[in-house]
Amino acid sequence: MFTGIISAIGEIVKLEEKQGDVRLSIATGDLGIEDVRLGDSIACNGVCLTAVEIMEKGFVADVSVETLSLTSIGDWKTASRINLEKAMRASDRFGGHIVSGHIDGLGEVVFLHEDARSWRLRIKAPAELAKYIAQKGSITVDGTSLTVNAVEGAEFELNIVPHTMLHTIMGDYQVGTRVNLEVDLVARYLERLLVVDKAVDS
Repeated sequence: MFTGIISAIGEIVKLEEKQGDVRLSIATGDLGIEDVRLGDSIACNGVCLTAVEIMEKGFVADVSVETLSLTSIGDWKTASRINLEKAMRASDRFGGHIVSGHIDGLGEVVFLHEDARSWRLRIKAPAELAKYIAQKGSITVDGTSLTVNAVEGAEFELNIVPHTMLHTIMGDYQVGTRVNLEVDLVARYLERLLVVDKAVDS
């Protein structure tokens, strides 16, 4: 479980193809990994990956074909920068919202511009995710917990403050950048409850 509060920006230092899937070596930058153990989870641009090897200042993770097909990891190259967050502990402050690290779909940046010291960012989500995105609701973009400012069809708008631009990879975004989206987990569960209720009543 994660909170969507990015702890550090990491960098891909090596990608190895292994029988169709990929092994990543990731430098963790300012992310303290002294307490990371084999098998621990680290969110990489919002994707929950398992540490299969610990390096001095990084870790190694395997990425399955399924994950490659559903996330932006297939776009990553050596030196690509990524958002990092370690799995939360029970004693941690809950600063964002409930984030599972399971990506629901890929969005695309369609518009961005400066707005005073902040940035306005518009992202197009897959049509099937539009029903989960609500004005003033929460959404995770590349692992970052954000509040939706406006929604129009499958497109939604975000206001990115200077701190977030500086401490995440959002400063790298351009029109056409593909981003990992995870919708609000509560909305997912509410939908499931409604579906089950309808099935029972019918």
